[in-house]
Amino acid sequence: MSEARGGELHRYIGLRSAIALVIANVIGAGIFTTTGFQAADLGHPGLIFGLWVVGGVLALCGALCYAELGASTPGAGAEYAYLRDTYGGAFGFMSAIVSLVAGFSAPIAAAAKSVVRYAVHFFPALDAVEASWLGVSLQDGAALALVWGLIGVQLRGARAGMQLGDWLTVFKVAGLVAIVVAAFAFGRGSLSNLTEVSPVYESLSAGDRSAALATSLVFVMFCYSGWNASAYVASEFRNPQRDLPRGLLLGTAFVVAIYLAINAVYFYGAPVSELAGKVEVGLVASRHLFGPTGTHFVVVVLLVSLVASASAMTIAGPRVYYALGRDYAFFAFLSRSSPRSGAPVTALIVQGLVTSGILLLGRVDQIQQYSGFTLSLFASLAVSCVIVRRIRQPELERPFRVIGYPLTPLLFVGVSAWMMFWAFQGRPLESSLALATVALGGILFFVTARRGSKAEPGA
Repeated sequence: MSEARGGELHRYIGLRSAIALVIANVIGAGIFTTTGFQAADLGHPGLIFGLWVVGGVLALCGALCYAELGASTPGAGAEYAYLRDTYGGAFGFMSAIVSLVAGFSAPIAAAAKSVVRYAVHFFPALDAVEASWLGVSLQDGAALALVWGLIGVQLRGARAGMQLGDWLTVFKVAGLVAIVVAAFAFGRGSLSNLTEVSPVYESLSAGDRSAALATSLVFVMFCYSGWNASAYVASEFRNPQRDLPRGLLLGTAFVVAIYLAINAVYFYGAPVSELAGKVEVGLVASRHLFGPTGTHFVVVVLLVSLVASASAMTIAGPRVYYALGRDYAFFAFLSRSSPRSGAPVTALIVQGLVTSGILLLGRVDQIQQYSGFTLSLFASLAVSCVIVRRIRQPELERPFRVIGYPLTPLLFVGVSAWMMFWAFQGRPLESSLALATVALGGILFFVTARRGSKAEPGA
């Protein structure tokens, strides 16, 4: 590859890091915050738990599809590359813009804000609403410091960043398993909480219930977003055809199991009415289960989990913009990587700037709903590439094939379409902003990228 098209990314990722990257990306702000939003919108523990099962099935279906796509197209960028090669440059370009804004920057912002909200447990001074500097609140300032601290780690080198993520993920997994075991072995919870329904659910009409279910499922899918994380760094795998499918499937399967267990802990610990609308839902449940002393340990685990998630997304996102810069001259600056460390320097900084803007402009629930809607749209388009490629390119070498084809991709696309339709009814502002982001990507493509392409897509 010529120097004009940016430096090469180093091949250093094995199966362990592939699994850790998926787990770290997925288990983040969502699982520690969104159950409270679902409790407020729906108010039915059984239905909420069922939605987490549905979300897990969809995530596994998506992982199976990405495993086939990634094994046959092991380049950087995941759906950017899949959509580009299947539907054309415009779709790939729009997915890259969506990844920059909604796919990575928005979830990192949500994770950073959630870290600070949980950190208030140890540092009450962070809760001082009146404290600000240049119009930035103390909490947002602390969240910004975390965002740029993680970027600083990545700028030192991709390998160092991945090793940090591996160790954070090990602690995260061990801590979450310990919380689940302790909750049911020693926690002061009640099984009756699992069946208690709040008045909110009883007051919903049939149409409102459909909208509430879909809105809650968007939150769930936001929490599962990241099941495709290792696909973004496929070009940095030592053996992508073998380890990428395994990393996607093993990582996603573990996340589904731990998510169901954590939600069971929440509802065992506190009734749905107490969880409703709370960002720090894990903190509320742990106070009921373990009291003040046990809650300290729970909050430490949640904080590490959130930082690990933000770190993993800080790694994965810039690989999409790196791939974009290699295809289009106008965005060539995004493909610049450090010859010494292999880190995509400019892409990291751009992502940091966008993350900072989103962090300062939105609440956690707004960021999650906006991001979840947008990601569901493009994940569905990427999954549909499996069907299109099977028809157009039957001779293409496929080291891994989707189990249950064509039902697997059709189920993912069909449920996602239902969810987005009803979510638009329930959260029109966030859904409209999501569609506006897609439209912005299309406009940018026709104004700049189409004229500035420096090579055939994928060359």
